[in-house]
Amino acid sequence: MTAPLAAPSRIEWLTLWLILGCYAGWALALFGLSTVSGPLAVVALAVVIAFHSSLSHEAIHGHPFPSERLNAVLMAPALALIVPYARFRDTHLAHHRDEHLTDPYDDPESNYLDPTRWAGLSQPVQVLLRANNTLVGRLLLGPVIGTLFWLRGDVAAIRAGDGVVIAGWLAHFPALALVLGVVWLSPLSLGAYALAAYLGLSLLKIRTFLEHRAHEKARARTVIIEDRGPLALLFLNNNLHVVHHMHPKVPWHSLPALYHANRDHYLRRNEGYRYRSYAEVFRLHFLRSKDPVPHPLWPRD
Repeated sequence: MTAPLAAPSRIEWLTLWLILGCYAGWALALFGLSTVSGPLAVVALAVVIAFHSSLSHEAIHGHPFPSERLNAVLMAPALALIVPYARFRDTHLAHHRDEHLTDPYDDPESNYLDPTRWAGLSQPVQVLLRANNTLVGRLLLGPVIGTLFWLRGDVAAIRAGDGVVIAGWLAHFPALALVLGVVWLSPLSLGAYALAAYLGLSLLKIRTFLEHRAHEKARARTVIIEDRGPLALLFLNNNLHVVHHMHPKVPWHSLPALYHANRDHYLRRNEGYRYRSYAEVFRLHFLRSKDPVPHPLWPRD
């Protein structure tokens, strides 16, 4: 192996500088670019918000600090408005139980539904969910559909008295108030910022669109997208997704070297679930569904 397989035991300065730069870019877009062009500020903020989510993902896995608490404080500002860091952390770590990947119930990030549940949905809802399974649908509809499904689960947990979920949302409100307060002081309207947040979540849907597929073997459910362009940077190399799942503590900047030193191994492991680039993903799936909404292998024994 050509990269460490464990989280660093000291501060990871490259990631820390990126995080500080992300917040600086956010402030510049809000207070500087917005005075020049509101639309350009919205686009820039969308990119910054998506990048902040990628950096939050790094923090969840132990970067830049070995302290989980310090990472949580650093990434607490709710730039995307709707996503509490603590809930993102808890659901994402649950998602990393690879034996549950794509499970409609046990994988919090699954886009598949139990076929029985699917059959019980109204036709208009089925039409929307089918559209959401194309890349253009995921970009346009994905943020609201994904958020509604996710909120539904959290609301049910809160009503059931789940203390972890309640604590996650209670921590979110001051983080949200901080962001909204800063936006309110800026020249940009709250409505324009809400649009930027939606576009930022839409950008993230490019990454998550086909990260996982239904497959009998858990090891073959996770994708490799061999992209080295701007989207790979925006997603902090999480396009090399099977490498990340196999070595979740490895920092983002070590993933490409680790993958290219052992490329055949990873592609054998995921049984060739690979795309050459995000351009290929757009070409194949912009208007064409990757797979059905009801899980094609469900129920499993």
